[in-house]
Amino acid sequence: MLRISCPFCGLRDHTEFAYRGDATKTRPLQDAPLAQWVDFVYLRDNPMGPHREYWQHTLGCRAWVIVTRNTLTHEIFSTEMATGATGAVK
Repeated sequence: MLRISCPFCGLRDHTEFAYRGDATKTRPLQDAPLAQWVDFVYLRDNPMGPHREYWQHTLGCRAWVIVTRNTLTHEIFSTEMATGATGAVK
């Protein structure tokens, strides 16, 4: 079972969270060329191994969390608040 540690609510089942995307991509500036926006919005890697991801505690406190997780084994290495992180949704 995948369990994610919310900074406010503690350890919770992953069904309380929603996956919200790749936390390694940097949001382009508002006036960036269209090609940068296309890359940011549509192009995704499918990494194997450790990866940083945005998750939102949708059935709890609604906090945004960055989860560092192994995509092959689902082992979670760390969680942290997304506030202040590059590209974080606030």
